[in-house]
Amino acid sequence: MSDTSFDVVIIGGGPGGYVAAIRSAQLGFKTAVVEREHMGGICLNWGCIPTKALLRSAEVFRNMKHAESYGLSAQGIGFDLSKVVARSRGVANQLQSGVKHLMKKNKVTVFDGQGKLEGRGKVSVSKDGKAVAQLSAKHIILATGARARALPGLEPDGKLVWTYREAMVPDVMPKRLLVVGSGAIGIEFASFYNALGAEVTVVEVMDRVLPVEDAEISAFAQKAFEKQGMKILTKATVKKLDKLANEVSVTVEAGGKTETITVDRVILAVGIVGNVENLGLENTKVVVEKTHAVINEWAETGEPGVYAIGDLAGPPWLAHKASHEAVICVEKIAGLKDVHPLNTRNIPGCTYCHPQVASVGLTEAKAKELGYEVKVGRFPFIGNGKAIALGEAEGLVKTVFDAKTGELLGAHMIGAEVTELIQGYMVAKSLETTEADLMHAVFPHPTLSEMMHESVLDAYGRAIHF
Repeated sequence: MSDTSFDVVIIGGGPGGYVAAIRSAQLGFKTAVVEREHMGGICLNWGCIPTKALLRSAEVFRNMKHAESYGLSAQGIGFDLSKVVARSRGVANQLQSGVKHLMKKNKVTVFDGQGKLEGRGKVSVSKDGKAVAQLSAKHIILATGARARALPGLEPDGKLVWTYREAMVPDVMPKRLLVVGSGAIGIEFASFYNALGAEVTVVEVMDRVLPVEDAEISAFAQKAFEKQGMKILTKATVKKLDKLANEVSVTVEAGGKTETITVDRVILAVGIVGNVENLGLENTKVVVEKTHAVINEWAETGEPGVYAIGDLAGPPWLAHKASHEAVICVEKIAGLKDVHPLNTRNIPGCTYCHPQVASVGLTEAKAKELGYEVKVGRFPFIGNGKAIALGEAEGLVKTVFDAKTGELLGAHMIGAEVTELIQGYMVAKSLETTEADLMHAVFPHPTLSEMMHESVLDAYGRAIHF
């Protein structure tokens, strides 16, 4: 076995782990990553990336069905589910190879196996129950991510009741589908299967879909989903699943009434739990709360020399949060002076359904709850030339400002390509931009981004085009 002594050892090769490894190597640390399944983690292989490939296929199919509205014609429109899935897997495999190349390029040693803490500065690596290596390092970063949560009585079986994994590589196209949970994962799969023709029902225990979003955006989204043919049940719970030969009878309680829905497949999207098992944490001072490792602002756990990042370390459960947290953690280890703690209010969230949803910062309700006097601006997609030209006139941009200081507190968007637009507001928040700065900025025409400018203007009674 080659040298097993390192400066930094990272357990987990997802968007937190592999980014930590690259930055560690850039700073001159001798670095190793221990990954038990595949480089790139869930995000690259079974989450963020392959789902976007699926949704892109759905988007193209949707546009094909509306060819006439663009002055085009198309006959015999259809899809091959196996090819749609194969394209998605191909995209994931291509990027996984890219991450492996980055490890070699940065001279990061990769160990294939399960990593486990074995005392101060020690990590054991095993594969299929057999020892692979014993590693030593002054700094150990835990980046083991999370997995889908299962509810009692609603356990997935991989055939009739799916998690995101089975939903991503379906062996059949369900005609009737129930999605339990309307967060980003649930709504993205609901959007994908609905676009391909499934009869989709979404059950959400909260009082609205996409419950972490601004209430106005959630309401807009629900109307859009229902217009597309989805059935949305809020303040609802699944009481029982009865599995038959090739369908599921689902008992749902909503509004004090109970109904039975028969579907071909069920997708569970009810949150995640941290992968804290089999890491050797029980013999350390690492504190675990609700399946997540407790850390300080520098990703340090209670165990000296042990850090935790990404989904393992708690919300927001986003790949870009994990990557940024990784950089902060490693740069703090290196003693760089310009390192700053992560401000979670400046982390954007994106949902790639149709229409897309994106946000950053405080919702209007949360800002008021925190005592802010607010000014709120809104601008609809129907007032934007580029949106109309694209045939995407359904959407809204909403901005929330501190009425006293002009600080941008939050931005909330729904519509075409808002997941690409939200970074503009994120940069503005990070730079502590005021309403005056945004008003004086020149936005190109014709672009969707002009709506961002108009929403700011609207907050102060100065909107031009609506």
